[in-house]
Amino acid sequence: MRSLACALAMVMLFGALSAVGAAERTGKISSIDWGKNTLTLENGSRYVAKNRDVEVFAFTVGEKVTVIYHKRDGKRIVTSIRPAP
Repeated sequence: MRSLACALAMVMLFGALSAVGAAERTGKISSIDWGKNTLTLENGSRYVAKNRDVEVFAFTVGEKVTVIYHKRDGKRIVTSIRPAP
């Protein structure tokens, strides 16, 4: 039972640490560059989709989305994207 509690605590700690540094932005897509795997929102913020599992390119210009990302080497790296209300 004690090992189960320790394992559960580690999973919770890892989840909390992985959320640190994540940010969220909602806006309309103003451009998509399939060659560079980037999308830009109307406010000029550019996001890079390095993970092929992130379906950034299922969206179209003009669509309102919420982008979850983290910063690495000065770039905004998309971890997930979803339609916004």
